[in-house]
Formats: sequence, C-alpha cells, structure tokens
Amino acid sequence: MTRTVLIIEDNPGIGELVRMQVSDLGMKAVLMDRGDTGLECFREGGIDLVILDLMLPGLDGLAVCREIRAEGGYVPVLMLTAKSTELDRVLGLEMGADDYLTKPFSVAELSARIKALFRRVDALSSHRASDNDAREIEVDGLRIDPVRRRVFVQAVEVELTAREFDLLWHFASHRGRVFSRAQLLDAVWGYNHEGYEHTVNTHINRLRNKIETDPATPRYVQTVWGVGYRFMD
Repeated sequence: MTRTVLIIEDNPGIGELVRMQVSDLGMKAVLMDRGDTGLECFREGGIDLVILDLMLPGLDGLAVCREIRAEGGYVPVLMLTAKSTELDRVLGLEMGADDYLTKPFSVAELSARIKALFRRVDALSSHRASDNDAREIEVDGLRIDPVRRRVFVQAVEVELTAREFDLLWHFASHRGRVFSRAQLLDAVWGYNHEGYEHTVNTHINRLRNKIETDPATPRYVQTVWGVGYRFMD
C-alpha cells in the first residue's frame, strides 16, 4: 500500500524539494503552503506522515501540530524549522512532534528521518498484539499502562507525548540496564546519527519534568555519568 505524506511548507523551493524526495521514496506527496488548509487536508484522512514547517501563514506549525494530536489516533509528525534554538525544538516536541529537522538540511538526512519514522510505525503495528498482552509496570509510585499508553505518578495521570511514552516504556522494560544516547536513538527513534544525541537529552529532560518529584535529582530515569541513562533498579 502506497503511503501518503502531507507536506505543509510555505517556502516553494523547500516544499518542492521535500515533495520530490518523498516521491523518490515511492510515496505519494501532498503539498500545502498554509497551516489552515494543511490541517483541513489532514482531517480529510488517509495521511500516514506529516512534514510540518514551524512558520506558516494561516495557522503556525505549533498550532497545526497541536490540532493533529487532538484528533486522536497516531500519525507521526516531522517538524521543520529555520530556527535552531532549544526553545523552538522544545515547543515543537511539547505540541507532540515526533522529530524535527533544522533548516538547512540535507536530502539524505530528510530521507533517513522519513524512513526511521515509518520503521517506528511498522514496529508499533507489529508489536501491537504483544503489547496487548504486556502487563503494567508499577514501581515506587510510577505506573505505566502499555495497552492504553497511560502513565500515573502517585495515582495522578501524567500526559506524555508518543515519543516520551516510548522512551519511558523502553527504560522501564529494561530496568537497571544502561543505555547510551546512541543506543536510545536507535531503539526509540529508529535512527542513529552522530551529533543528534541532544534529541535524547531534550526528551529525557522533558520526561523528568513530568514524572519526577525533583527533576534535578531523578529517582526513575537516572544518569550514569560518562555512559548514558538507566531506569531505577
């Protein structure tokens, strides 16, 4: 089945470049140049991936991403931004983006990210049956429900993005095991590109802010200095 990728990008040159790359990967590309019309296109259904610019006329990328996540279901979102500050990346992730690329980016890197997101979708689908049989994990006041993808801290539900949940579940499923940033990129994101370990750092910091009583002294996701991270024993 041919996958359909919705590209929402108002820069004609970048939009056409992304459209051509998506087509070269054997996928159907739908290109929109406004946030509001792009969101309308998404709501018509049949979209398997959204490549979303941050700065858009009509409705900005953050608002579009927030609306996509409010629709229910799961469609991966790859956000494009001309800004490289950590705040912009964090805002995109906060709205539910799965990954981001900072302009300018290479065609090879764009292709790798698209393939990685679809590998993740395929992995989620293939493991759905086993996930339905998976038991909840509960430790020291933290409860993770893999079937409903819900997390509770001291009986209070915590809202996590799809990627944050996947990261927490990966840690909790391998208690005590130490993972490097590169290993986490490969296992949770589906790619391992040198120089993108900061993506892991950003997600772990956000995850700690949501589940830890004191993020500066975390109980659950612990730092192993010089190596990486592990979930508490």
